Amino acid sequence: MKPLYMLALLPSLAGAASCPAILDHRVPGLMGGEINLCQYADRPVLVVNTASHCGFTPQFTGLQKLYDTYKGNGLVVIGFPSNDFFQELDKDSEIGSFCQANYGVTFPMATKVHVRGSDATPFFKGLIKATGESPMWNFHKYLVLPGGKVMAFGTRTAPESEEIVTAFKPYLKPAEARQ
Repeated sequence: MKPLYMLALLPSLAGAASCPAILDHRVPGLMGGEINLCQYADRPVLVVNTASHCGFTPQFTGLQKLYDTYKGNGLVVIGFPSNDFFQELDKDSEIGSFCQANYGVTFPMATKVHVRGSDATPFFKGLIKATGESPMWNFHKYLVLPGGKVMAFGTRTAPESEEIVTAFKPYLKPAEARQ
């Protein structure tokens, strides 16, 4: 019986070993539940700090379009609402309702977090360390590629820009390969 127990652990140990340190986090979801970032280790992940009342808030449209276009090929977009720049709603439920009602957001959203400074969530501290770039404003973007390489894109870089799409496209898979 002992050998079967050990064999049963192997898949989970192998999965844990393949998760890059940058994604080795679990974060609370905006509307409940939890987002295990390791589940996306084999996919390109676009991480964005968001705010509901910012001049760049219309970027939600581009983020959703990107997600709709490429999610079947493996792209993941994850929003991290933050009030670090004093432009986010108070409650997670308000943020979720705002994003869904105004922009039709269906990509994963984490609970409201800090994204810069000593109060930054550990995941964002890792992104900042990996790129040397801290969010200077809302809608700063980080692209985490399979293997753990991280790229940063400033607020003014549109989500669907050629610069971002060109960076993640080589890591996409045909839709039928993802099933």
